[in-house]
Amino acid sequence: MADKPRTAKIIVSLVSAMTIAAIVLILLDGDSISAGPFSLSSYASLESVEDIVGRVNEIKPGRWNMIEVFYSRTAAGNPRQLASIYGLTSPQDLNFHFLVCNSNGAVDGQIFAMEKWLRQWSCISGGSWYGSAQTIRVCVVGEENNNVSSDCQITRTHVLVEELSRRLAIPASRIHYPAGWQY
Repeated sequence: MADKPRTAKIIVSLVSAMTIAAIVLILLDGDSISAGPFSLSSYASLESVEDIVGRVNEIKPGRWNMIEVFYSRTAAGNPRQLASIYGLTSPQDLNFHFLVCNSNGAVDGQIFAMEKWLRQWSCISGGSWYGSAQTIRVCVVGEENNNVSSDCQITRTHVLVEELSRRLAIPASRIHYPAGWQY
């Protein structure tokens, strides 16, 4: 019977110490808490990047030599919504190879391989983009000025770019992110 008060004191001491340690670590970190919730279970349920990139039957050596990541300039969207917003008749007409979604319109971090990637077609120069025929374009749903990409979006975009870079031997110097992009 004498052990019960002692056990209770030990448990209270441990919980207090862990709480204080967590508060100290948060204060020392200096980074702000991410804008959106991050769920490991929802991240784990997403299709693997290797499977998404690998949907193509054949990639000719030397076909791609650059990767560009850019924002959709919309707060929300999936392929169908973006096609509508951009005034296109079909998601097949979108001018990028991959779309990384946020939680507004699709699952946070969900990656869509677009028609241009599946058919290994180049993006069309024009508007605000004048890239080369060998540039892989990755669109991240979000507004460039707000830099409100979710942690899941940023992580999945990084994994996608790393996979493309590895498979296609694209050096880091040929990978371009939007201004202010942080991983």
